[in-house]
Amino acid sequence: MRIGSVRLGDRLVLLAGPCVIESREQTLRLAEGIGEVCAALELPFVFKASFDKANRSAGTSFRGPGLEEGMRILEEVPFPVTTDVHLPGQAAAVAEVADLIQVPAFLCRQTDLLEACGRTGKPVNVKKGQFMAPWDMKGVIDKVGGEVMLTERGASFGYNRLVADMTSLVRMKALGVPVCMDATHATQQPGALGDASGGEREMAPALARAAVAVGIDALFLEVHEDPSAALSDAATQLPLAGLRDLLEPVLAIDAVVRG
Repeated sequence: MRIGSVRLGDRLVLLAGPCVIESREQTLRLAEGIGEVCAALELPFVFKASFDKANRSAGTSFRGPGLEEGMRILEEVPFPVTTDVHLPGQAAAVAEVADLIQVPAFLCRQTDLLEACGRTGKPVNVKKGQFMAPWDMKGVIDKVGGEVMLTERGASFGYNRLVADMTSLVRMKALGVPVCMDATHATQQPGALGDASGGEREMAPALARAAVAVGIDALFLEVHEDPSAALSDAATQLPLAGLRDLLEPVLAIDAVVRG
């Protein structure tokens, strides 16, 4: 699978960026900052940011600039980009800019959405639903009908809790597709703050190292200049300033796993 100029399989690929596009200026600054870290580590990089967060805990929460403005901003990013779609009618417009289309976990069973993403001809990253068994993602792959990557982001474990099952990565890999670990959303505590989700971002580095040890094709991280001030997922995004320190041991493990 190729994501723009990035090819999966040769070595670990990083999908990283803020949860949501907060502004044009911040988006481009983050892309540049993450890109500099990845260039220093010779790590292939795909920039991620959402133009709309349609599944916020509260209806009054910030959602992003919307499809049209979001695509204009992402088009300026000098790296391959990915963003998520929520409606079948968004897929074609997103495919004009994005190198990888992402389907959120809550929507991973939506047949019309998956088929619309597959028809674009772009590779599709589907996040496994918190309610889905890894082997049940076979039906998702069939619905897309094209190039698919599957992402683990934790499974529901009672109320407001997720647990990351590393065997899920092995089982999804056995379906014959690339797999990715979302090490930041897997630390989320959905809705735990009432009108927002909580989380334990300090656990993300451990999950990233564990997933790479299992053997993954890509690592997904949400990264922000100041996570505490982020307009979405403030409890789980990682600080840009600590990104290199997180990635160096991850890449060392990846090198061992790949022999």
